[in-house]
Amino acid sequence: MRPDGPTMAAPEESLRRRKTGYSHPEPESPPVPGRDPAGSPAHLHAGTFWLTRIVLLKALAFVYFVAFLVAFHQNKQLIGDRGLLPCRVFLKNFQQYFQDKTSWEVFSYMPTILWLTDWSDTNSTLDSLALLGLGISSFVLITGCANMLLMAALWGLYMSLVNVGHVWYSFGWESQLLETGFLGIFLCPLWTLSRLPQHTPTSRIVLWGFRWLIFRIMLGAGLIKIRGDRCWRDLTCMDFHYEEKFADCFLRSGPAVPTCPDPPFPWPRAECPGRTGAPGLAVQCDTATPTSWLTAEFQTQPVPNPVAYYLHHSPWWFHRFETLSNHFIELLVPFFLFLGRRACIIHGALQILFQAILIVSGNLSFLNWLTMVPSLACFDDATLGFLFPSGPGSLKDRVLQMQREIRGPRPKPRFGSVVRRAANVSLGILLAWLSVPVVLNLLSSRQVMNTHFNSLHIVNTYGAFGSITKERTEVILQGTASPNTSAPDTVWEDYEFKCKPGDPSRRPCLISPYHYRLDWLMWFAAFQTYEHNDWILHLAGKLLASDAEALSLLAHNPFASRPPPRWVRGEHYRYKFSRPGGRHAAEGKWWVRKRIGAYFPPLSLEELRPYFRDRGWPLPQAL
Repeated sequence: MRPDGPTMAAPEESLRRRKTGYSHPEPESPPVPGRDPAGSPAHLHAGTFWLTRIVLLKALAFVYFVAFLVAFHQNKQLIGDRGLLPCRVFLKNFQQYFQDKTSWEVFSYMPTILWLTDWSDTNSTLDSLALLGLGISSFVLITGCANMLLMAALWGLYMSLVNVGHVWYSFGWESQLLETGFLGIFLCPLWTLSRLPQHTPTSRIVLWGFRWLIFRIMLGAGLIKIRGDRCWRDLTCMDFHYEEKFADCFLRSGPAVPTCPDPPFPWPRAECPGRTGAPGLAVQCDTATPTSWLTAEFQTQPVPNPVAYYLHHSPWWFHRFETLSNHFIELLVPFFLFLGRRACIIHGALQILFQAILIVSGNLSFLNWLTMVPSLACFDDATLGFLFPSGPGSLKDRVLQMQREIRGPRPKPRFGSVVRRAANVSLGILLAWLSVPVVLNLLSSRQVMNTHFNSLHIVNTYGAFGSITKERTEVILQGTASPNTSAPDTVWEDYEFKCKPGDPSRRPCLISPYHYRLDWLMWFAAFQTYEHNDWILHLAGKLLASDAEALSLLAHNPFASRPPPRWVRGEHYRYKFSRPGGRHAAEGKWWVRKRIGAYFPPLSLEELRPYFRDRGWPLPQAL
C-alpha cells in the first residue's frame, strides 16, 4: 500500500496539471506592444476604420494633386487672360445676365472664388488657386492626415475652377471629384491634424456615403449601357471600344447660349433643337447666359494607349468575355455592398481590379483612379492592415491599442463628439434627400447621365458609354506659308497634339492619370461642326499668330523656326488601327487614315479679327 504522503502526491499533481494544461501562474510580465498575450504578432480586429481613413485620404489627395497639376499647366492657355475661352469674359457675361439679382444669388448659382478677385489678371489668380491646391494635396498625400478645413479648402478651390472652366471642365469626373471631395471633408476632425485622431473615429455614415457613391457610379454605368446601344446586349461593343468612340447625350446644368455672332464666311449653320433663334448648338459662345443646354458627350478611348492597339485585335471570344465581365461588375457586383462584410470586401476588390484594368487599357484621365477612391470604404482596418508596417509604436500597434480601449468601458461622450455625431447625421439626411432625383433617374427608362442637380455638385448622376459609333474621326489642323491656298504646289503641314491621334506613325501615348484637356475637346469636335466648338477658330487664329501659350498645348509646330503660316485649315479624317503584320504596320504605322473632307476652310488672321472682336476675345498679334 502506497503511502499517501506529499512525496508521491507531488508528481501525480504535476501529471494532472500537464494533462489539463493548468500550471501555477507565473509572475506577469508587461505586455509587448504589437503582440498578443501568447507572444505571436497581433492581428487587427474587424469593424474599425482608422487605417481606412488614412488610405482614403491619401488616395483622394493623389487625385486632387493630379487635377490641380493639370490646372496649373493648362488653365492659362484655356481660360486665362488670353486663353481659348477666357473665364473673365464668361464671368462678365454671367454677371450681366444676373444684373437684376443680388450678389449672393449670383454666387449661389455659380459659386467660385473668382467672384471675389480682381479680373484684371486672371492668370495669376488661376495659378494661385492651382498652386494652393497642389500644396494642400501634397501635404495630405505625404502625411496621410488632414482636418475638415484643409479638405474643405481643396473642395472649394477645385469647385472654383470647375465652375469657371467652361467646356474644358465639363467632363463627368469633375463632378465626381467634387462629390468625393465633399464626403472627404467629413472623414476628418475639425481642427486636429493627426493620422489617428483618438476622439474622432471614422463615421459609418460617411463610409456609407462613399459606398453609396460607388454604387451609383457603377450601377448607373451598367444601366445606361443596357438601355443604350444594342451592341451591349448582343455583346459586340468591345469589338469597337479600343479604336472607336462612344457617344452619350446628357443634359447639363449650366449657361445656355443666345444668338452668337455670325462667322466671317458663309458656312452652313445647324439649328440647335429646343432653343429659338440660336444658330447651332454653340455651347462655347461667350455671350453665355445661365439656364441649361443640351449637349453631347463622346466617351471611351479619346486618346488610346499602346495596349488598346493590341486589345482591339484580340479574338472575338475575348471581346465577348470582356462585355459579359463588364455587365457582371456594373450590374450585379454593386449589390454586394449590402450583403455583409465579406461581400462588401469582395465588391471593393473587384471594383479596384476593374478600374486597374481600365487604366491599363486606355487614357481616361484620372477617372478610373478617382473611381477607386470610394471603393476603399469597403475595407476595414483588418483588411488594410497589410499595407502598414508592424512593430512597437507603429500605426497598426496604435490602432490595436485603440481597439482594445473600445472594447473596455466607454467613457462619457465629450461635447465635441456629440456635435460631430449630430453633424454626421445631418450629412446622412442631406445625402438621402439629394439622392431622391438621382434614384428616380436610375429607375427611369429615359436615364440621364453625368448630370448635377445643384451648384455644389454634391450628389450627381453618373454613367458612361451608352451608345457607340462604328468609326473614329479626327480633326487635323494644318498650316501653309503659300499665298494661294488653291495652287497645286501648296504644301500643307500638320500640327501635332500632345496625345490625340495625328501622324499615323506616332505611337499612341500613355499618360493616365494626367489629362490633356485640349486633346479631348479636339476629339469631341470631330463629331460635330466648328459651330459647336467655336473655340477651335480661336485656336486657329492663335496658330496663325504663332501664339506661344497656344503652341505650348501642342507637341509639334511645323513653323517653329519659320514665320507663322499665312493660312490654317481643319481637315476631317477617318482613322482605323493598322492590322498587326499588315502592310501599314510593316511601315511602322499604328493608324490608317483616310480624308473625309474639310472641317473648316483655309482662314487667315485678318478674316478672324472681326470674329474675335464680336466675342470679346483678345486679338492675336502676329509675330
